[in-house]
Amino acid sequence: MIHTYLGETIRFEVKYKNRTSTSIAIDHYGNIEVSAPKGTPDDRVLQLLEDKWALILEKVNETKERTLGQQKKVYDHGETFLYLGKTYPIQIVQDGTNNQDYVLFEEEKLYIYVKQLEDDKVKQALKRFYYQQCKALVERSIKFYQPNFKVKPRGVRINDSSTTWGTCDSNLQLTFNWKLAMAPIEVIDYVVVHEMCHMVHLNHDRSFWRLVGKIMPDYKEKESWLALSSWKMTV
Repeated sequence: MIHTYLGETIRFEVKYKNRTSTSIAIDHYGNIEVSAPKGTPDDRVLQLLEDKWALILEKVNETKERTLGQQKKVYDHGETFLYLGKTYPIQIVQDGTNNQDYVLFEEEKLYIYVKQLEDDKVKQALKRFYYQQCKALVERSIKFYQPNFKVKPRGVRINDSSTTWGTCDSNLQLTFNWKLAMAPIEVIDYVVVHEMCHMVHLNHDRSFWRLVGKIMPDYKEKESWLALSSWKMTV
């Protein structure tokens, strides 16, 4: 079926089942399926879609973007980057007096102060900002969750791994990916808890997951966010 509302058109499928409520599901490819009780009038199905219209469009567009893959970033005014789970536009400010390029997050924007207006300078300033923010956020999280553990990490490092969000070695050295600064605080907390649990259980055995679940019962929601959003955590 096809429905147009507020200038936007979507395709969806309706499945009538033995149930008492109506729900909407959107798969990883952006396909929309409405499950409704048998005998539900079409106008009630359309009303449900319109009530959830903004959220549906957001999810559909996000799945389409994820399927296409991350587009190349443009280091100019208005380009958006993730920070703490939300996207913000950048504003580039040239300042020839700078000793070092830097980024400030103010007024819902990422202000990037650079000595030279070059893409690489903007990119490096952003990465430096994320490194610094990640280190501070991770250390805050470690301090908050430390009472759950009898052992303490011997050190914390931030790296540029292309395969992991965090690691814990046998010497209790914790390492985290700088891109975590792009994730929501609660997702950062999950990765920190995950690695701190490795201070007790080095493997992903049942005891490990029981400890993770004890400290953070909804950890699977955080894992899901990373699985669905990691493709756009980039500069």
